[in-house]
Amino acid sequence: MKNIPLYCLAAASMALSFFFETTPSSSGSSSSAPIAAEASLLSLFSDEDGKKHDVPANDSAAYDYYGQALGVNLTHTENKDLLRTVLDWIGTPYRYGSNSKKGTDCSGFVTRVYQEVYGITLQRSSRSMFSSVKHVSKDAMETGDLVFFRRGPGQPIYHVGIYLKDGKFAHSACSGGVMVSSLNQQYYHRNFYAAGRVETN
Repeated sequence: MKNIPLYCLAAASMALSFFFETTPSSSGSSSSAPIAAEASLLSLFSDEDGKKHDVPANDSAAYDYYGQALGVNLTHTENKDLLRTVLDWIGTPYRYGSNSKKGTDCSGFVTRVYQEVYGITLQRSSRSMFSSVKHVSKDAMETGDLVFFRRGPGQPIYHVGIYLKDGKFAHSACSGGVMVSSLNQQYYHRNFYAAGRVETN
């Protein structure tokens, strides 16, 4: 019962966050990245100490749990270890050059998730990752594929995330840390460059 006020505050916070999708940059540029408007509902599944509750043991209930928390419709065939690991990282603050739960940048988040889920050591930078994956078309993306971003033709890749489902991907954004965002958001739609698949076998 003592957690009810906490859950109510978390729900209110999530509802309000959808009204604020971008944060103004210090230079007044319109290209600032969206803030955590699409962050997961992870806070609703945590107790006062931030310890996450156990995921349901039943497969169907577990997929429902992950789908609700990550904001995607799952087919119950996705890699549950990937979903669980991504969910565990949601809310981690952004920290350039780091890759721990105390703070991580985009490529640090991706490398840690791939190491934890698949035992694969990826290149540390988003540009290096792009050169080592199998490129796939946007309409052929699958859960676990990597999505890459650049700021226009001829510009270098500057950001990477992990594709989930329904146009959603998990990433560590400098304006909000590890969150789930949509490729349909104007910022990401404009800067999306390519998708790549890591051979996990």
